[in-house]
Amino acid sequence: MELIPIAASAPTPVFALPALMRMTPPGLQALIVEAHQDANPGRTFMQMAYVFMLSNQHEAAIQMQTRALQHQRLYRIANDRTTTLRLLVIMGPGNMQDNTPIEFVLDGSDIQTDILYLLPDEPFPETLPEHDVAFIAVGESDKNAALLAHLEARMQRWPRPVVNQPRAIPHCARDTCYALLKSIPGVCVPKTQRIRMGDATEMDYPITIRPIDTQGGEGLQRVNSDAELTAYYAAHTAQAYYAAQYVDYQSGDGLYRKLRIVLIDGAPYICHLAISSHWMVHYLSAGMAESPEKRREEQRMMEGFDQDFARRFQVQLREIARALQLDYVTIDCAEGPGGDLLVFEADSRGIIHAADPVHIYPYKPAVMQKAFDAFSALLRQRAGI
Repeated sequence: MELIPIAASAPTPVFALPALMRMTPPGLQALIVEAHQDANPGRTFMQMAYVFMLSNQHEAAIQMQTRALQHQRLYRIANDRTTTLRLLVIMGPGNMQDNTPIEFVLDGSDIQTDILYLLPDEPFPETLPEHDVAFIAVGESDKNAALLAHLEARMQRWPRPVVNQPRAIPHCARDTCYALLKSIPGVCVPKTQRIRMGDATEMDYPITIRPIDTQGGEGLQRVNSDAELTAYYAAHTAQAYYAAQYVDYQSGDGLYRKLRIVLIDGAPYICHLAISSHWMVHYLSAGMAESPEKRREEQRMMEGFDQDFARRFQVQLREIARALQLDYVTIDCAEGPGGDLLVFEADSRGIIHAADPVHIYPYKPAVMQKAFDAFSALLRQRAGI
């Protein structure tokens, strides 16, 4: 079978979010002025897309990205280091809810990172840019299903090794993940169904419900009765939802604890521990920065992860990685009330980073570097470098 040809390319460099987050206000302003004066409209619009992402202006960011992709599809993450590996990242249009935010994992590395954007309703490129290894960053969603199928149809002809095969990315769908992991001994996954608006569920209350293709707790609610479910439907407009059995994982001190772990080539690396008084735990709203006590506990967990949590659940984590069949995937999990590994979700788009202020989280950079080094080692091993 003839492989997809590789052709010389000239990607347009842009500064991604990690670099923008380190810039001073005057430096960022100078970058914005420079971008607007650039003769390359693709770079202007894509750079501004990242600037709007930085300021959480997501609608404006998508508008800028859409205009950038009208001019060109290939961009390079600006890097002033001498590079030793060429990585091609495949993305679809959208933001960090649509694609793996891989720039945080590769920040500061000597890996040349080019991003090729593909659109599902357009013909596949006749040639691919030069690269040593490719990474499929397109995330699982209804929106991305066609693009993932588009990519899977080309895998046998792909000219270089590929990390995260597109056929396995749909394993992260919440109902599919439940089906794949529910039979692993020592793993508890809340029963999850995909339902349409107005449908009842097969589960006893309480349940949680959220619209399909949402992240970060958007639209997520605990429902305790038929009346509450009817009220929930009345307040939302989505046509499809995930309903899941609610599992009470509150600790004896009244708090809820949730870990984010990344599985890289089957090995687990801790990314954070969020501790909250609310059952819907998200790191940004858990008050970690305001609580030295919570941060001390997170530090103990992160620094002792390999000897404690990862060792106690090594069999379960290994079997989860085997079931998901992804080279890189995050899982949000907790130690369940019965001592099982309670898994809330798996996602190849889960953000992992070392961007938290070091004066508040001095223990994080060294721990996170283990994960970043493992990912770089995986890319080199697959590329044969």
